[in-house]
Amino acid sequence: MRRAGCLVAAVMFLSAVGGFTILSFVLNRVGVVSALSQLSVIAIVAVFVMTVLAATFVRVMRRVGSPIGDIVEAADRVSAGDFSVRVAERGPPPLRSIARAFNKMTDRLQAQDQQRRHLMADIAHELRTPLTVIQGRLEGLLDGVYARDDAHLGEAVADTRILARLIDDLRTLASSESGALSLQREATDLVVLVHDAVRSLSADAQGAGVTIRVGESMSLPLVDVDPLRIREVLVNLVSNAIRHTPPGGTISVDAETRSDGVMVTVADTGSGVAADELPKIFDRFYKGSGSRGSGLGLTIARNLIVAHGGEIRADSEPGVGTTIVFTLPRSS
Repeated sequence: MRRAGCLVAAVMFLSAVGGFTILSFVLNRVGVVSALSQLSVIAIVAVFVMTVLAATFVRVMRRVGSPIGDIVEAADRVSAGDFSVRVAERGPPPLRSIARAFNKMTDRLQAQDQQRRHLMADIAHELRTPLTVIQGRLEGLLDGVYARDDAHLGEAVADTRILARLIDDLRTLASSESGALSLQREATDLVVLVHDAVRSLSADAQGAGVTIRVGESMSLPLVDVDPLRIREVLVNLVSNAIRHTPPGGTISVDAETRSDGVMVTVADTGSGVAADELPKIFDRFYKGSGSRGSGLGLTIARNLIVAHGGEIRADSEPGVGTTIVFTLPRSS
């Protein structure tokens, strides 16, 4: 920047001196001024031009150099891990655009840093709970508080399965959010997946006193999906509905054909979600009042549906129930 300013100043100075030199030479040739007067004029003009150029150069450097210096200083602070720094939007329009873009970048970096910190705290909290339970059971077995029989050993094994499921959910979540999730797509009969997912949760539903109803008239085209991942979505949605539906309630699973694919609906007659909480239910580790899950099921479901090129949304009314709808493209 300084080199460019000096070059511009030198060019302007030489141009001015050259112009006045030519003018003086012409005036001398026609006899208006003498050679001595010509040199005096050139000297006076040179001093004047240098003064004006110096003042102009200082103003330009203040207007351009100072904002650039602010951006460089802020970039150094960001590289040191300070994402709270912001740059004043001043100077010429191009520099204001750069400062605005820099501030947007630091906003995103700061938000991502906060999400990372919250994620680490949430993961530590979620892993601590099942580990504490397992540790307590095993210590009770060793100390003789619990009898060393199959029943108590089975409870410890069940706790390890909960922990393993949580770890698998975290791995799936990390893969989907980083774009590293691998989908094994194939032409799939979604009706078979729906019945299979519901069948795997029938014991849980019976234990909770909840009835699951599957649409009887489902006739769907093949969809181009990863059947294991979409089954995981269905299991997450239905199991989540079971947890939030009181005894005697009903869960309905249905699907229909659309012009661009298929639409699957999972509706329950549970407690519902408040209007201010509904936009947050797909956020990772978000738990509504009374939730007993890890807060990852709906997040994973959303990420898997989006990875397939589909969409997912939720509608809910407190005291009436919640309906979650997702779409999937047709098979090519």
